[in-house]
Amino acid sequence: MLYGSPMTYRVSVLTMCPEAFPGPLGVSLIGAAWREKGLWSLETVDIRAFSKDKRGFLDDAPAGGGPGQVMRADILAEAFDSLQDERRPRLYMSARGRPLRQAEVKTWARAEGLIVLCGRFEGVDQRFLDARDFEEVSVGDAVLAGGEAAALTTIEACVRLLPGVLGEADSLREESFEDGLLEHPQYTRPRSFEGRDIPPVLLSGDHAKVARWRREAREAATRERRPDLWAAYLANSQAKGE
Repeated sequence: MLYGSPMTYRVSVLTMCPEAFPGPLGVSLIGAAWREKGLWSLETVDIRAFSKDKRGFLDDAPAGGGPGQVMRADILAEAFDSLQDERRPRLYMSARGRPLRQAEVKTWARAEGLIVLCGRFEGVDQRFLDARDFEEVSVGDAVLAGGEAAALTTIEACVRLLPGVLGEADSLREESFEDGLLEHPQYTRPRSFEGRDIPPVLLSGDHAKVARWRREAREAATRERRPDLWAAYLANSQAKGE
């Protein structure tokens, strides 16, 4: 099923659960970007439709034995080949994949779109992934029942970077991961909430002091919460001679 019109940035999802889409991709600015502005399109391909079994089965027992079922390479290949597309990045949402990183998201957002495969059961036949050059991507160190939730996360991360999707391009510059640091805390009215006040420097009107406070807050949050990112940030800063 195709949601929206086929535009420059095309997202195709291979899934056993097409009803999971558009989900959160259909609301707020992301939804308006395809439903009203036509900046991107979302297509779902129901893998079950390519099963030769009248019951729609598309899995079989794992070679070598073991629990569960594995999605078959031949059926997945037919579903993928129906797209007749060879240029968009191909992602398989998998717990054993490389962690989703903002650097890769930015690269994928500059492509013509995405092809995303959502697995089920014990996974998919490795031969399909190799034959169709899919990259395995994980959204966290946890195992999900299927790849749909991870696909929604990955697609949103890419689509929100497309020109015209978000209102203010400046809002992207100080977000988490853009320069290796986490984002600083945010505050708004009321000035005092349950005995907790907005940091006075943010109300000072001194833009230089505000920028310094935010930078220090970003560094502190990264150092405390993500020591891996902090170590990489320090190494990168040293390499640049900062």
